[in-house]
Amino acid sequence: VQLQASGGGLVQTGGSLRLSCAASGLTFSMYTLGWFRQAAGKERDFVAAITWSGGTTRYADSVKGRFTISRNNARNTVYLQMNSLKFEDTAVYYCAADRVRTRTATRPEDYDYWGQGTQVTVSS
Repeated sequence: VQLQASGGGLVQTGGSLRLSCAASGLTFSMYTLGWFRQAAGKERDFVAAITWSGGTTRYADSVKGRFTISRNNARNTVYLQMNSLKFEDTAVYYCAADRVRTRTATRPEDYDYWGQGTQVTVSS
């Protein structure tokens, strides 16, 4: 199984980025997909998750109204559209897959597979 995250970069406060995570080696539609982030020296935190059909999404309070998670099962890809970025959004962002495809888990230990991470840096 491989989850390949991309789309990170350097952006100014108030700017936007779209992260992508392409999956291979698993039946993509059988999994919930999630995004987590980890700032330097901090724990890995939940950002957003989406169930197998896209019918249910969940967001951390800190990103509600600014971030949108979506998926394209035909392309085996999950996205995270990030708008109105803030300095505190700076982190390495990871995508993850949970085989319990009907839940939107928020704990890292509930996810079975992880991508390598992509750096997002928001300059103030």
